[in-house]
Amino acid sequence: MPKVKTEKKSRIHNEVQKQGIVFNKDFGQHILKNPLVITSMLEKAALRSTDTVLEIGPGTGNMTVRMLERCKKVVACEIDTRLAAELQKRVQGTPMQPKLQMLIGDFLKAELPFFDLCIANVPYQISSPLIFKLLLHRPLFRCAVLMFQREFAQRLVAKPGDKLYCRLSINTQLLARVDMLMKVGKNNFKPPPKVESSVVRLEPKNPPPPVNFTEWDGLTRIAFLRKNKTLAAAFKTNSVMEMLEKNYKLHLSLRNLPIDENFNMQDKVIGILQGLQMENLRARSMDLDDFMRLLLAFNSEGIHFN
Repeated sequence: MPKVKTEKKSRIHNEVQKQGIVFNKDFGQHILKNPLVITSMLEKAALRSTDTVLEIGPGTGNMTVRMLERCKKVVACEIDTRLAAELQKRVQGTPMQPKLQMLIGDFLKAELPFFDLCIANVPYQISSPLIFKLLLHRPLFRCAVLMFQREFAQRLVAKPGDKLYCRLSINTQLLARVDMLMKVGKNNFKPPPKVESSVVRLEPKNPPPPVNFTEWDGLTRIAFLRKNKTLAAAFKTNSVMEMLEKNYKLHLSLRNLPIDENFNMQDKVIGILQGLQMENLRARSMDLDDFMRLLLAFNSEGIHFN
């Protein structure tokens, strides 16, 4: 007798399957379907019954529903109106309905309400701006447990000297403690993405570091533009010198201070680097303290990066 094919059971929410919703890859829609991964993410976030949770890209609501069962409120930000409607329909007429608040639109442009935690399977193409929107949000939240593309997650936790250490690493670690929690394979998603994933925990530093983040970001942008170059070489490029000189002259004019007729921006910058004994350092090996000292030295001389 020929083998009878067993019907393959789908873990997609039944209503989504019936409606034949096609997931939009432009929005990075890969729905997390494994309940064990969802359970683990919620446990790592130490979710409390009094918490308001922010979720970015809830999709069909597999994780949303689990959170609504455990917390006070979920604020779900979804760009796809079809999926937003589907999620609202999923909780309609249940005790979870009043606990769900939908923000429909682009997360990066959204005005965020107060939240205690952020738990999300992040749309991978907005990973970097998403992290800084979260970490610069006030008031501070307790922690975020987020799913990212694996290499992106590895960059977040990379240390000085690591191959993947970059501006993303130092900028994130300035604002938060970052821990790698677990790896998640492609087959845990529908449809499977082309890349492997990892879950990361971010805990914002409280109080935040006493640093102007725009200034900090400008400095690290220059240093990491060619992370294998020395700082002296990175700062000597024409575009960098022109930008720093323009900012320096603006700084003086705002304070009604004269500029020395023999002023030379390159000499000033190299003088600062030599004074710190940093002219031959490379960004790839510099830690938070090194960049703090460097920023303070430039700012105290009236040189700014924004």
